[in-house]
Amino acid sequence: MIPRRQPAANAAAALPSSPPMAKADDRQQVEQRSRARQVGVLVLIALGVLFAVLNLDEVSVNWIVGTWRTPLIIVIAVSVLVGAAIGFLIGRQRSADKR
Repeated sequence: MIPRRQPAANAAAALPSSPPMAKADDRQQVEQRSRARQVGVLVLIALGVLFAVLNLDEVSVNWIVGTWRTPLIIVIAVSVLVGAAIGFLIGRQRSADKR
């Protein structure tokens, strides 16, 4: 004969406890932050598109490998990317020095 398991004295105590539900205020704050972030991203995208449209004029650029006419927005984008890469590398070097 197979022995039967006895039920726990308090069945609720036998179940794993679930984390407490977030308060309504906390959820509302998270939703407000998320909405504000979305609005901020949309504003930045709109400004970026406007900036690009206003800077479509072609300019003569002396690239390292030669000189040719390029839209100004391309020159600005390349400058931003090069600056970001240099900043990233310097920041990475500094954090490695601190270790």
